[in-house]
Amino acid sequence: MATAEVINAIQAVRSDDIIIAFMGPTGSGKSYFIDLLTGQLGRSSQRSGSALKSVTNHVQATRVKHSKYGDRLVLVDTPGFDDTSRSDMEILMMISEWLQKTYERDVRLSGLIYLHRITDNRMAGSPLKNLRMFGELCGDVAMNKVILVSNMWQKVKPEVGVARESELRDKFWKILLDKGSRVDRLGNAEPKEAWRIIEQLVKQKDDRGVVLLQEELVELEKKLNETQAGKTLYTALQKALDSQREALKSLLAQLENSSDPALTKELKKEQQKIEREFQKTFDEVKRLKVPFGRRILAFFFGKRARAKGVKVANS
Repeated sequence: MATAEVINAIQAVRSDDIIIAFMGPTGSGKSYFIDLLTGQLGRSSQRSGSALKSVTNHVQATRVKHSKYGDRLVLVDTPGFDDTSRSDMEILMMISEWLQKTYERDVRLSGLIYLHRITDNRMAGSPLKNLRMFGELCGDVAMNKVILVSNMWQKVKPEVGVARESELRDKFWKILLDKGSRVDRLGNAEPKEAWRIIEQLVKQKDDRGVVLLQEELVELEKKLNETQAGKTLYTALQKALDSQREALKSLLAQLENSSDPALTKELKKEQQKIEREFQKTFDEVKRLKVPFGRRILAFFFGKRARAKGVKVANS
């Protein structure tokens, strides 16, 4: 039904392409979904894996040659935040560069698929951070081009999956749904089911959209750390810094009281690990901090975006 080839995500896309971007946490099944659509499952070229680790460490575009849509359909796989090989700052820079450069070439998105594992028994940590970043990056105006897709249903009891989906609808996804997003399930891991979901976005292919991050970077000429997505990541990193600081303090107290050489050795190894993480987070916070002078100028003279960030709460 379809053949596919990986293309340059910036230079090889065209303004008349039907571009659908896949976003979500690391391990949520973005690459797997695309493999279903392109018939790559079970082949040596298969990109997806079963472990909760990143198989996409850059923005990757796949052009699909389809009997119905010709060669205009492009599926874009993006790395998730909490990637196993890159920092959150690097991920945001990669995604923002792709969004900015394609927008400057008059390339617009036809839709976005946001993936969520229904196997997750609670919304915290990486899934929650990714959803918050998505809300601020996408913005409210483009939310009607978003389908929130839960997958891995075959790994949970039906009643458990339904209860979790209901909680997502009523709490974490509610604000996105209020802005026009839709909910769907990849109930069966089959190409037919994956195409059923995608075709909802293909049908509205001529109603292309601009996400908030594109408007901020290109039209308003903001720096990445001045965008809603940049500010949200800055806040998340500050919280991580506080957590790492407390962990280090607790570890040093344990070291002081330890008389066991083996335990002391292990504690020192853990101390070095946390110190490395702390320094990395500290450096990223410094890079994202907006200088006071620019904040004042933005407050009094900065242009306001037409779109607004969608703020996902804890509950």
